[in-house]
Amino acid sequence: MHTIDPSAYATMDLLRLARDIKAWARELGFQAAAISDTELGEAEARLLDWLAKGYHGEMDYMARHGAKRARPAELQPGTLRVISVRMNYRPPHARDGWEVLADGSRAHIARYALGRDYHKVLRRRLQQLADRIQDAVGPFSYRVFTDSAPVMEVELAQKAGLGWRGKHTLLLSREAGSWFFLGELFTDLPLPVDPPDGSYCGSCQACLDICPTQAIVAPFELDARRCISYLTIEHPGAIPEAFRPLIGNRVYGCDDCQLACPWNKFAQDTGEADFRVRHGLDDVSLVELFAWSEEEFHRKLAGNAIHRIGYERWLRNLAVGLGNAPAGPEVIGALAARAAHPSALVREHVAWALARQRRRT
Repeated sequence: MHTIDPSAYATMDLLRLARDIKAWARELGFQAAAISDTELGEAEARLLDWLAKGYHGEMDYMARHGAKRARPAELQPGTLRVISVRMNYRPPHARDGWEVLADGSRAHIARYALGRDYHKVLRRRLQQLADRIQDAVGPFSYRVFTDSAPVMEVELAQKAGLGWRGKHTLLLSREAGSWFFLGELFTDLPLPVDPPDGSYCGSCQACLDICPTQAIVAPFELDARRCISYLTIEHPGAIPEAFRPLIGNRVYGCDDCQLACPWNKFAQDTGEADFRVRHGLDDVSLVELFAWSEEEFHRKLAGNAIHRIGYERWLRNLAVGLGNAPAGPEVIGALAARAAHPSALVREHVAWALARQRRRT
């Protein structure tokens, strides 16, 4: 990517450009945009401590990139500023998350995965934002990120004033809670930076108390190895037996800490059609999903974030959910039908679920 001649900065109204960028971001469907510098020294120290504790589990890429995550200029040479954006994702008219969790026969899927995969949506909009900037200032150096590279997006968004890191480690906003995606545009433009927001969790620890597996081991510190989102999405192998009963009917991700957070009373539904519920995933039975063939899985979930875990892990997760479901012949029949599945991973979880169900009958 070409860069602007530094001498041009002297005649450029950077304050006005920053205001324009935020307005263009809102026009493109982002609810907010803000600008930070690239200094993440304190965050880097916390990251290295987190990695040293092994809290990243089998997410080897976290350790592989190491401190690079806290050094934007190493990801995109010449980066001086990061434009952080947020976009609401909570789908309107979806069945209430608490209600789904309370009905053990239904499958609870994290709200962000009920519609289309957010990566393409945010990347496309951020590219459009970069194009608008280029139309205004000429060629400049930039790179778009949407949870697709080693970027400390929460730290950068917090530094820019989009919110603060909650005790559950997610970004919180006084205007929007936490039901939103983040994206970044790294740039060499020396834009004026925005001030960080304060922290407003106070003495509340609702997220720590509600976590089914106690994965939030201390305020602002998450042990991914215990986290249901990690276990059902990132973890490639067998789910440790000690955690299976605690997973309940959460078959892809976990929203409990967000559902319990008082700040989410200010959360807003998304206006993005791509994030609306597809295939009734907000209120569907475990038995129905477990009966999907591999062809149905690929056809129905193509373009959905769930698709990336693959059919084998999908069945693994559903088997755990069925093992925790209310006992009944329909559940046992569904599990028995997969008892001889070609995948050893699926067979092992089905056997566990069947044994658990049969002990109840």
